[in-house]
Amino acid sequence: MKPLIELRSIAVPLMRENVDTDAIIPSREMRSVSKTGLADGLFAGWRYTSPRSREPNPDFVLNQAKYQGAEILIAGNNFGCGSSREHAVWALAEYGFRAVIAPSFAPIFRSNCIRNGIAPIQLAQDDVETLAGIGQAGGEVAIDLRTMTVSADGHTFTFDLEDEARTMLMEALDLIELTRKSMDQIEKFRSKHSQNRPWLYLSAQ
Repeated sequence: MKPLIELRSIAVPLMRENVDTDAIIPSREMRSVSKTGLADGLFAGWRYTSPRSREPNPDFVLNQAKYQGAEILIAGNNFGCGSSREHAVWALAEYGFRAVIAPSFAPIFRSNCIRNGIAPIQLAQDDVETLAGIGQAGGEVAIDLRTMTVSADGHTFTFDLEDEARTMLMEALDLIELTRKSMDQIEKFRSKHSQNRPWLYLSAQ
């Protein structure tokens, strides 16, 4: 993962409600348990003309030339609902998305985003629609995790993000690496705890 502090990109408007993880990456596209090789399957049911084809559907937003290289996705309510498959986030990340902006997210999908370097940014419906309109016109959107703001075309919106989630994104940490940041406190606790309750600890033989 790469640290995510500031991001400026064109934004892809995909204003569909209740986009589930099977739409983000259909089960037929999940041929691997690794985080790679999934980008081609992203939104495969909409992106291609048929399930057995890789012929681009010209009507689908990701296939439009102005959105090539986009790193921000603007989405509708309850984005990432359905199954808890982490492949959906892996596919978004491998394609190149670093942030998804929506009025609401499915909780497990939101957690998976944070753990894989994608910022799930929740804004009011009207604000999301404003950004979608800017994206549709080909405008850029800027995200700053230091100030927790989204800016575009003279508009600035603030969002909330838990301190832990913000740290993970800004420092490119997974949960294990986040825990390791507290190793000094963990070792101090373990040392004191072993003195107070030595019977809980096996002595080295």
